[in-house]
Amino acid sequence: MKRIKFSSVILSVLFSLHLMTQTANAQKADSLTWYTDLKQANEVSKATGKPIFALFTGSDWCIWCKRLEQNVFAKPEFIAWAKKNVVLLELDFPRNKQQPAELKAQNQGLAQQFKIQGYPTVWMFFLTMDEKARQITINPLGSCGYPQNPPPGQEQVKFLEEANAILNNKNKK
Repeated sequence: MKRIKFSSVILSVLFSLHLMTQTANAQKADSLTWYTDLKQANEVSKATGKPIFALFTGSDWCIWCKRLEQNVFAKPEFIAWAKKNVVLLELDFPRNKQQPAELKAQNQGLAQQFKIQGYPTVWMFFLTMDEKARQITINPLGSCGYPQNPPPGQEQVKFLEEANAILNNKNKK
């Protein structure tokens, strides 16, 4: 009798662990990889042939950035699209948290290069890096921001229409 109870407890624990592992794996499958280092993102871009999708954001203060995250980036449609089409790069400009000086300089340099006027702004581009001359050439495809006047609950649809139009420009070049 003790063996049956002990076996039942062991089986329950193993089953619980199995469910927890499945849940964790499902969450990983639904998550996206956002790079913060341009060089890393570019390595993945070159290896996959996908353009860099650079999000200029104020993650801890920008209301429209938070809405874009919630209404677009967290949606299954965007997650599937992003995994298939782009390499994600977050270029954050927080007000209430510290960043390493190198990251801050990288983000500010890219914001100047792309002439960022407001947040959120997304630019899609390819990079050509000449390591010997230490030159970076940006080949922009296009930009977009928070979708303008989308039907309620359809922000991700309108955003993906704009993003696909930018990717279609890549194919025409």
